[in-house]
Amino acid sequence: MKDILDAIQRSAIRIKDAIDTKDIGYSQKENSSGETQLQLDIQCDLIIEEELSKVSSVHTIASEEKEHEVLIRENGKYFIAYDPLDGSSLVDVNLSVGSIFGIYEKTWGAVNMVASCYVVYGPRVEMVFAETRTKLYLLQAGEFEFVKEIHLKEKGNLNAPGGTQQNWKPYHKELIDSFFAEGYRLRYSGGMVPDLHQILLKGGGLFSYPGTSDKPDGKLRKLFEVFPFAFIFKIAGGDAIDAINDDIMKLSHDHIHGTSPCFFGSKYEIARVKEVYAKHS
Repeated sequence: MKDILDAIQRSAIRIKDAIDTKDIGYSQKENSSGETQLQLDIQCDLIIEEELSKVSSVHTIASEEKEHEVLIRENGKYFIAYDPLDGSSLVDVNLSVGSIFGIYEKTWGAVNMVASCYVVYGPRVEMVFAETRTKLYLLQAGEFEFVKEIHLKEKGNLNAPGGTQQNWKPYHKELIDSFFAEGYRLRYSGGMVPDLHQILLKGGGLFSYPGTSDKPDGKLRKLFEVFPFAFIFKIAGGDAIDAINDDIMKLSHDHIHGTSPCFFGSKYEIARVKEVYAKHS
């Protein structure tokens, strides 16, 4: 696993440099979701592919920016799915963005996930890696240094609600409003990595991206985004559900770009989500 973590760290350092210096204009290409790619998306995707291709234990990689998975080595045992630059549309307004990595053994699927990692590029570059514990690292003088382990409280006070509100189900809106009525603070940038990072480091809260009228199966991708963050939150003492079938880490997937509704948070907030959604299932 250390060789994979080293490759992720090398990628992060190169991506930070690309964010600082590269063209962030739109390309003529579209990604797997039909979204026009930024030049920076393409550059970051290539950086990660290049670094992971050097690792002898990597069997196959899959990127949010590529339609199909890529075989690296037949005798490798790890399958790595990654979002090279989550929230890339925020770069031109200088908000934090990130990279997400899901590490699976032998084949894809939540039950095969053995580790998860993300990097947030903000005023500081920080990395969170979860295997048996959830650990925070800080980039200093060209190297990632361990800072601390992350543990969520039973209850937080941050609320990060995703999805267009006009497409929410009425009971979901009532749920979100009820947290604000309790004094929760709104924290939503439009970037999954910085919003979830804030909830983790501030001790707890709720990040939600429900099924909506325009996207009933959710927007966020299981292999690249949902499973990796579910793994991290559960290792940190929180929880992660899809609000319908409960535990995200028990979900199956039909293809590498499959999506799911998702809720990540402390135990208290997720219990509230379960209670509300159980009445409407």
